[in-house]
Amino acid sequence: MSSALNAKELLIRAVECDQVGRILEAQTLYTEGIAQLMQFVNGEPDEAKRKVFLTRIKEYMDRADAIKARINGKLMLGEVVSHVSIDENDTGFDYDQLFGKYMDDKTVEIMLEEPYMTQNYQYQNLVRFLELAATNCPNLKYFRLITKEYQDAKNPDQQVTNLGQIKGDLERRNVTVSIKYEDSLHDRKIYLSNGYIIKIGRGLHFYKAANPMYSIGLVNYKFRKCLQTDVDIWRNSSAAS
Repeated sequence: MSSALNAKELLIRAVECDQVGRILEAQTLYTEGIAQLMQFVNGEPDEAKRKVFLTRIKEYMDRADAIKARINGKLMLGEVVSHVSIDENDTGFDYDQLFGKYMDDKTVEIMLEEPYMTQNYQYQNLVRFLELAATNCPNLKYFRLITKEYQDAKNPDQQVTNLGQIKGDLERRNVTVSIKYEDSLHDRKIYLSNGYIIKIGRGLHFYKAANPMYSIGLVNYKFRKCLQTDVDIWRNSSAAS
């Protein structure tokens, strides 16, 4: 019966998140709760009980589908509020300067689509982004990362280990984290629940390495040379509703 109780807890939390507008977290909880409830129902010998559970599952699946439609609607691009072209070797473009002002106390959920999360500097860029979120978004409750799965032949567990450390740190700060792997992922996108969508041609990884290593720009990325890219900030008015 424990799986049914776990499913009930997950689905109750899903409804609660749905009611307060935390739809990304609600989607994750509905998915996990429905899967656990299905697992329980498949082992239930009583046909009458099975029918009751299947009816409830259908209700939750309908809610999950409605959530998915809402999320897709919020990811629709609206009007461009900012466009920045960064030329090769430009400096003066850290995350805070580019889009920090759009990350505020109304941001309770963030979704980051970043295909490449395999190298040390890419994990460092992710941490820098999350540090900005921790600074600017005091009410952040949920973070979802969508990336490609990667296994290094020399260290096959490196990605899981590194992302696990980041997840653990955020959860100690009362931010729920979901990591999803999509091998077909190509686009780079940052969705903020306050209604802004940030699209960067190169994703988070548009900084060149400090050269030499111990030089100005090692820590403060405002002084880092950049790769050529474009940054567009979109506002979807329905996303704040």
